[in-house]
Amino acid sequence: MKHRRSTRPVLLLLALALSGTVLAEGSAEACPGAEADRIERYRAGPDCWPPLQVDDGVDARPLGPLPSAPTVDRALRDLGETLFFDPRLSGSGQIACASCHDPEWGWADGREVPYGHDRQRGHRNTPSVANAAFQQAQFWDGRAATLRDQVLIPITNPQEMHGTLDAAVASINAVPGYAGLIHDAFGDATLDPRRLADALGAYLATITTGSTRFDLFYGGDADALSEAEIRGLDLFRSRAGCMNCHHGPLFTDGGFHNLGLHFYGSKNEDLGRYAVTGRPEDVGAFKTPGLRNVMETGPWMHNGKFRKMHGILSIYNAGGAHPRPKDDQQGDPLFPVTSPLLKPLDLSQEELADLEAFLHSLDNKKTPYFKIPDLPR
Repeated sequence: MKHRRSTRPVLLLLALALSGTVLAEGSAEACPGAEADRIERYRAGPDCWPPLQVDDGVDARPLGPLPSAPTVDRALRDLGETLFFDPRLSGSGQIACASCHDPEWGWADGREVPYGHDRQRGHRNTPSVANAAFQQAQFWDGRAATLRDQVLIPITNPQEMHGTLDAAVASINAVPGYAGLIHDAFGDATLDPRRLADALGAYLATITTGSTRFDLFYGGDADALSEAEIRGLDLFRSRAGCMNCHHGPLFTDGGFHNLGLHFYGSKNEDLGRYAVTGRPEDVGAFKTPGLRNVMETGPWMHNGKFRKMHGILSIYNAGGAHPRPKDDQQGDPLFPVTSPLLKPLDLSQEELADLEAFLHSLDNKKTPYFKIPDLPR
């Protein structure tokens, strides 16, 4: 059975308007009554959704459609796109930005951790660069404040592209075919590190996940989500506590949280945000990833150890990981404390399945064929 949004609220508003009585959109009179089930309230539109449930002190922003991508100069964007796919930016001439941020893998790489120069294995999972323009900070630890800051770091990282900025721009300037692209973007044919950052940043700003079935549902298509997905949306906004951290149009608070997956004191230790801020409360904290296209960008978490979303949801359902200090760690002021936002949820297996179903509605399956640009010679 199809469940189109009912026209009764619209007819009611029209009748009241003609009679001189006006109701605000989303008022109780325009929504299904209190006796209606929660699915019917969700199908009636966001103004009729049940109240959001988050922990005290959490300033959760409403879910909503993805913002429009920033407007950038087309010539600058085209140069940035070409550079993004060009391995000549690397020290070996073999690794491009796209080597780890592949459009066919949701702008990530589908690996637990990336492989960089000389097949060196990274220690953190590759995050997707889609929607990066909307993020408040870049990288799992937030060490880059802007896209312009972020784009140059992998080039000089010895484990990644293993190069220098001077060598990277010299390599590009030596290619005759780049002269026109650089001239169109900057007015002359010379690339320098600042211009390299401008071009790559401009291109990344245009990479977004696009519209999803969730967005269609939010916009009024009551058939865009199945009943299981709607139940998952309801759990996401209520008892599952997801919106303590995953809220707003990007499904992230842009903050940093400790999930207890830091392996403190072991060979796999990762201090996370602490390495940037030096604050003890940031030990083991990592950036909250946005959830748009999340089911297309596994494996997940900062270490890429999770290949099944059910496993992640099960950890949250259990209240997260709460490592305890060993004997030699007692009194250690840096021993990480798992976020108090994580607590047992007591969700059933069916409810976990509904949550996972909802996450699929955040994927964009209609991304058009992507043509990698021809590299200049």
